[in-house]
Amino acid sequence: MAQRVVVSLFDDIDGGEATETVNFGLDGKSYEIDLNASNARKLRSTLAPFLRAGRKRAASGRTFTRTDVAPNPATVRAWAGSHGMEVPARGRIPKKVYEAFEAAH
Repeated sequence: MAQRVVVSLFDDIDGGEATETVNFGLDGKSYEIDLNASNARKLRSTLAPFLRAGRKRAASGRTFTRTDVAPNPATVRAWAGSHGMEVPARGRIPKKVYEAFEAAH
């Protein structure tokens, strides 16, 4: 036996049929809202001046993010120790240590 599942979206503003789900963020919180085409345009046009004036934030929200190309923490610890910088033997390496390592290399 086959089943067919139908998902209906309703506009979160006026209760009518929605055509899309819009994702947005404010004050560090993420939101999504189901809207019809008209309300989606209204939201985007209302936010447009703020989006133009704003700047994009890194996905993690931090100014320094570790990626796959970030230096190996053991290497950074060894370098910091050989340059007289205090760095904990375990745990998080301070941002200033990573910055100094990057500047030296």
